[in-house]
Amino acid sequence: MESALQSNFGAKKKAMPCHNQHLNNANPSQPEHAATGSTKQVRFANSNPTIPASSDPREDKRSETDIISTVQQIGPQLKLLPLNDQIRELQTIIRDKTTTRGDFVFCADRLIRLVVEEGLNQLPYTECTVTTPTGHKYDGVKFEKGNCGVSIMRSGEAMEQGLRDCCRSIRIGKILIQSDEETQKAKVFYAKFPPDIYRRKVLLMYPILSTGNTVIEAVKVLIEHGVQPKHIILLSLFSTPHGAKSIVQEFPDITILTTEVHPVAPTHFGQKYFGTD
Repeated sequence: MESALQSNFGAKKKAMPCHNQHLNNANPSQPEHAATGSTKQVRFANSNPTIPASSDPREDKRSETDIISTVQQIGPQLKLLPLNDQIRELQTIIRDKTTTRGDFVFCADRLIRLVVEEGLNQLPYTECTVTTPTGHKYDGVKFEKGNCGVSIMRSGEAMEQGLRDCCRSIRIGKILIQSDEETQKAKVFYAKFPPDIYRRKVLLMYPILSTGNTVIEAVKVLIEHGVQPKHIILLSLFSTPHGAKSIVQEFPDITILTTEVHPVAPTHFGQKYFGTD
């Protein structure tokens, strides 16, 4: 079987393409990789979301135009997962006030896993060749070491298991940020990171971006520990236009990956997920 497949592909072999590259092939003006030596950086999923059809084509057109316009206004740092019916249903169940906690957690974990998988897909990799059990050579890829996760407590902890399910040995730091009762400004109360975090690429986890203030404070703490904003990938589930814009304006080199940009964010997420609502 492998011999036949190998002959069909010919002598020239190529590394496995990732689905992001396939999605972005429609835009040939962008480089396929940002490469440094033999290391290649996988690009993000297309920022132009696809909107599921409704009964009113005019409504579809308005929705698609509004979302694309919002993303373009914020800038290329904001990346959306390609929208499909599966993601749309998960978003709907999470937003529905009648959803039971069991269903909420189940659907939230599924959506978190999709975001985490896409976030991991952005990390740099190198090409490699392995030998199969039948003795044939296979050209593939392996991700470089030197990554870590950081969750913003408490809601960000909901995303930790999804990251561990994909990377069993990945190190995860934590930041606790709360609003000051007098000034109402975000204040850092606790931070613990791997000692060499300044050498790592950071997957910052916070599911709901509302005002963006909490994330801004968290990024400032990471910068104080030597992390460059360009090495931070913010993983979130839902974001408001204001929240994403505030973060990008403060840190133009950061990257935000989310499933939806909407004026109303499901701010009940943490309470519902941990059963404190």
